[in-house]
Amino acid sequence: MEISEDYFDSYEEIDVHRLMLNDVPRMEAYKNAIFNNKHLFENKIVMDVGAGTGILSIFCAKNGAKKVYSVEASGLSKMITKVIAENELTDKIQVIENKLENIEVDSIEPVDIIISEWMGFYLLHEGMLNTILIARDRFLKKDGQLFPSVATIHAAPCQVPELFDFWDNVYDVKMTCVGEGLRQGKSSKPEVMLVDKNNLLGDSKVLAWIDIATITADEIDVVGGQELVFSCNKNGKYQGICLWFDVEFPGCELSTSPFNKPTHWKQTVIALPQSHDVEANEPVAVKITMKKDQLKPRWYNLELEVIDPDDAEHDIPCNCYMTKCIVSREFIKQHDNC
Repeated sequence: MEISEDYFDSYEEIDVHRLMLNDVPRMEAYKNAIFNNKHLFENKIVMDVGAGTGILSIFCAKNGAKKVYSVEASGLSKMITKVIAENELTDKIQVIENKLENIEVDSIEPVDIIISEWMGFYLLHEGMLNTILIARDRFLKKDGQLFPSVATIHAAPCQVPELFDFWDNVYDVKMTCVGEGLRQGKSSKPEVMLVDKNNLLGDSKVLAWIDIATITADEIDVVGGQELVFSCNKNGKYQGICLWFDVEFPGCELSTSPFNKPTHWKQTVIALPQSHDVEANEPVAVKITMKKDQLKPRWYNLELEVIDPDDAEHDIPCNCYMTKCIVSREFIKQHDNC
């Protein structure tokens, strides 16, 4: 896989890391995952992939790790060395200024734990998961641990007035056609934004569930692609699909859901070209596919296909108002009462 130098250059900007260090849910999740699992870190060898400022490496060393390999390909590696010295941990943390992909297998010891904050917008943006899989296959012991170990991408229908209302009245001039054209042109380039939980129109569905211990690089070239049928839980304007992700550690979770405290990842919205009025229990169906860009392997192209709910396979039971789902619910209800 070709690795973009621009990607690493962007992470030399200290402000980028300040943004992430100020992300309280992110930092608390990682800190809790490390310090609440001291038994997993005690006297273990750890690899921190994409170490950034080195804070996770330092957490691991302070929590009993015998050795930490702090891998950072950008120029920040020199700063990490200074931060480690400032915290008197040079005997425990070894900074490796290199791309993970270029590290020779026999140049370091096999590791017990791989920790990394590799997630991008909608989980997969930036394509760093591939790097984690390489680290896993090359350096992690057979009984080793991954922090995080599981990732889930969620999807839900939503209304996004920020992307629609502006064009309805621009100084008393209607420009809805301009807004529609803009949204059509950005259909594969979703909006990263905070979505109010009250603007979700239905319960979420799982777009993808990833077991980082077993998934292969080929399996994340294309993610999703299945039909998702949602039953709207209230009246509203169906204007897009909201995406977010969760990752799991032993004993804790980091969520970027609209129902949780905001993170720097926010949520991701794939906007529809046009707004559609919906009512409670009305079904809407889509197919969302994330495909890795062949020219920019750290990017994914998102495709949203709107499907006729009549042609889609609904969950059993499904709460929508379609006849087949009402009949199915009644059948289950009668069976449960037998």
